[in-house]
Amino acid sequence: MSKVTNLNRFRKQKARADKARKGDENAVKFGRSKAQKELERARAEKARRDHEGHETE
Repeated sequence: MSKVTNLNRFRKQKARADKARKGDENAVKFGRSKAQKELERARAEKARRDHEGHETE
């Protein structure tokens, strides 16, 4: 007798693999490195401090 195969399992595995592949492509396309994120955060913080320094009382 042959072994019973659950086709839903294979369909879901393929869907997960496709989703992971798409996520990896997006990470390459839109992702930023940790250094880039920290640089942007530091620049925003400096701009905020500079702006606060120009406030009048």
